[in-house]
Amino acid sequence: MSKQTKPSILFVHGLWADGSCFSKLIPTLQAEGHEVIAAQYGLDTLAGDVAAVKNALGRVKSPAILVGHSYGGTLITAAGADPRVAGLVYIAALAPDADETSQSQQAKFPVTDVFSHIEVADGRIWLKPDGVACFAGDLSEEEQKLVWATQAVPAADLFNQKVDGTAWRSKPSWYVLAKQDRTVHPELQRFVAKRMGATVVEADSSHVPMLSKPNLVLDVIRKAAAGVQKS
Repeated sequence: MSKQTKPSILFVHGLWADGSCFSKLIPTLQAEGHEVIAAQYGLDTLAGDVAAVKNALGRVKSPAILVGHSYGGTLITAAGADPRVAGLVYIAALAPDADETSQSQQAKFPVTDVFSHIEVADGRIWLKPDGVACFAGDLSEEEQKLVWATQAVPAADLFNQKVDGTAWRSKPSWYVLAKQDRTVHPELQRFVAKRMGATVVEADSSHVPMLSKPNLVLDVIRKAAAGVQKS
């Protein structure tokens, strides 16, 4: 790609969140000349969410970098096989291999605190108010309340669903590892980052470093953008 053309950035949110969780990153990247969009989807089916990410790819110029947080890592692993994608950035994220689901990958590691603070109702998994500290405990109380109030609510069987595509096997990857994460186990993060051969940056943060350590995450995205421009 031309060194004068900056890649587009497509943000891909996880569970109990929507595209607004990237609000501390988007304005800066736009100001730096990137075309930026955050995919929005219903957390109803894995296939439907992957399709929504691919649809969002069609709204920005190629090549693009996919930035996936948490369950969003599962989505960019599948959607990232699209030829329009040049690189992948994982933020405290899952990254299943071809024979894994989000759930089977997590089952290989100790259960984290957040799963003691959820409730299944009407076929959806809700984060209880006292669970937000496990999710975003290094944010201010005001920000934690906002995170909880704006939570998206996944279908109860979403993590057991499977789709094709393992983009990290063929695309360059970067990984923000959240060392104080109580939602996705830090050792799971370390394992998948090493397996994919990612460039790893560790953050002394909760599960939401894009909110608690936005400058660190921005720097990783900038390095990813520079990396794909050189390739």
